Amino acid sequence: MKNDSLIIIPTYNEKENIELIIEAVFALPKRFDVLIIDDNSPDGTAAIVKHLMSQDQEARTIHLIEREGKLGLGTAYIMGFRFAIEHGYDYIFEMDADFSHNPMDLQRLYDACAIDGNDVAVGSRYVSGVNVVNWPMGRVIMSYFASKYVQFITGMPINDTTAGFVCFKRNVLERIDLDSIRFIGYAFQIEMKFTALSHGFKVAEVPIIFTDRTRGKSKMSSGIFKEAFFGVILMKVSSYFRKYQPA
Repeated sequence: MKNDSLIIIPTYNEKENIELIIEAVFALPKRFDVLIIDDNSPDGTAAIVKHLMSQDQEARTIHLIEREGKLGLGTAYIMGFRFAIEHGYDYIFEMDADFSHNPMDLQRLYDACAIDGNDVAVGSRYVSGVNVVNWPMGRVIMSYFASKYVQFITGMPINDTTAGFVCFKRNVLERIDLDSIRFIGYAFQIEMKFTALSHGFKVAEVPIIFTDRTRGKSKMSSGIFKEAFFGVILMKVSSYFRKYQPA
């Protein structure tokens, strides 16, 4: 029987995590298929995924897309969204490879859409206080106030606007003009939520505990935050001149 859910996991140098995260997903009671989009990781991440793919087992479906280099988080997810639509998945998830997003929360995001009737479910660090583990206080403060800044500029009724743990119903991704999504870094997550809301889709926040990676290196950079800081202003201004088709 065909599965209805696909988890998209972009990777770059995640050899310490990739097998563990895939096995954690497949250990869940609900079946989720996995799509790894690897940006030519020099540490051999893709080779590990191929090895797992060769271990053909029933109810374990792994897809792999290999790209030529580091092309940006946003373009990886857009590629994954197109793949999911083409292959008929009804629920499409964004998730990191480093266990900052707990795979056990996937069911809760799924239920928020499949049972509760939401179009988008956001795994939120800030909907019930500040639920972040192992981050330096400076980074917690920066992330929290970045989301508040985005809320202020855009008017989005979302506490964790930069969250990267998300479930989309397929019709949301079919309605959004994916070619018009301009951001490729940190601001991509903001733009997807803003665009979904602008189309009139119902977005819910599901409280999660975010745990910083314990294996591998963070991909954050100052350029990522600059894109988010200045990009949201341009995004909001541009929205006044753009027509959004109602959901």
